[in-house]
Amino acid sequence: MSPKSLSALNRTIITCTRCPRLVRWRRRVAAEKTRRFADCEYWGKPIPGFGDPRARFLLVGLAPAAHGGNRTGRMFTGDRSGDWLYRALHKAGFAAKPESIDTSDGQKLQGCYITATCRCAPPQNKLLPEEIRNCRPYLHHELRLLKKISVVLGLGKVGFESVFQSFRELAMTNLSRKPAFGHGVEIALNERVTLLGSFHPSQQNTFTGRLTEEMFDAVFQRAVHILGRDT
Repeated sequence: MSPKSLSALNRTIITCTRCPRLVRWRRRVAAEKTRRFADCEYWGKPIPGFGDPRARFLLVGLAPAAHGGNRTGRMFTGDRSGDWLYRALHKAGFAAKPESIDTSDGQKLQGCYITATCRCAPPQNKLLPEEIRNCRPYLHHELRLLKKISVVLGLGKVGFESVFQSFRELAMTNLSRKPAFGHGVEIALNERVTLLGSFHPSQQNTFTGRLTEEMFDAVFQRAVHILGRDT
């Protein structure tokens, strides 16, 4: 049975055990912790989506970080990728605050919703193909429930391709060929929805300069421009 609301869907997501490898890993990380968060109580479960149910802007990432979302229970919260993301969201007017520390920090999103290709932290940040397939129905449900979406941002190649595959599987695009991922790529999925691509704000990309703050901000400003054009 399909969930009737995002809150119902999220209640289902946090009880998911479809991927044994990911279940073992997220539980192990939550039990063993890391030294800098030794006093924290880890979430250790799948991470639900976060944001505005009336969102017109959807972000799709890879998966929660072991000591970020897997610890805090919120997408892109408590790690350096999240620092980059929420700073950019705040600049673009989508986030109430420029940082997301934990679920009690008062952070709110306006016109924006954040989700991921997979809802559990994977070992070495690497997902298996079957894990991506197992989790995709949750993204399908979100795309059906978020009825006002006009722009979708795929963070990283996996997030970008996950969006396209979902739209194709849901018969929400007539595109037959998978678009090539790249930073700043822009694809019209249908008459109403535009897919944007961005390098993921991972430390591997931000520390090396492959992704700069200026580059990242430009993608969000492009989203703002498209949304303004469509109003």
